Amino acid sequence: MHVLSLNLSRPERSPHTDADHTGIDKRPVTGPVAVSAPGPKGVGASGLAGDAVCDTRHHGGDDDQAVYAYAREDLDMWEGELDRALPNGVFGENLTTSGLDVNGALIGERWRIGRSLLLEVTSPRTPCRTFAGFLGEQRWVRRFTQAGLPGAYLRVIEQGEISAGDGIEIAHRPEHEVSVAFLFRANTGEPDLCPRVLAAGRALHPEAYEKALRRANTGARRESS
Repeated sequence: MHVLSLNLSRPERSPHTDADHTGIDKRPVTGPVAVSAPGPKGVGASGLAGDAVCDTRHHGGDDDQAVYAYAREDLDMWEGELDRALPNGVFGENLTTSGLDVNGALIGERWRIGRSLLLEVTSPRTPCRTFAGFLGEQRWVRRFTQAGLPGAYLRVIEQGEISAGDGIEIAHRPEHEVSVAFLFRANTGEPDLCPRVLAAGRALHPEAYEKALRRANTGARRESS
């Protein structure tokens, strides 16, 4: 398991975002790149030095979106589905991984990358119109959602420097069932899974935890009525 590609972006104008600019177009760099907690949501951007996040209302921040990872194996699947080349970074991911089941990673799972960086898996990516507009595929949000391969957002637990080619070690794996793909399904089309999402506890982003709790309580009231 290793970082196949380390990807950064510069701000570019886009008609597909309210922020006027986007940093979704990420390109491979060799590194090393410093990675640290960027600051709270709305202020902090990307955890990777030199990487652009333009809409800090919905992206970036300490709690759950400091780093985004997507598996090369899943990009390969999409290449077949879309019949087009998809270079590393094209989904806006900071880390294109190889040999790692990103969507099977558990919420709260920790990855050691390189000598010192420690990241924690927090949430799946939710597709948006900026992503769809950048990729230029018909009904992209729906297709991406139906595939159930969202990739993982991570927070920074211990800062460090990383480079393309660095190994990835699973430093901690929680004892629950809530994977990135499981949480994505609960959020996008299977609300009955929400009570089980709560098993991930405070490893969830606070908003995700409260959302799952509300849905679980709603389901419980329906059953008792």
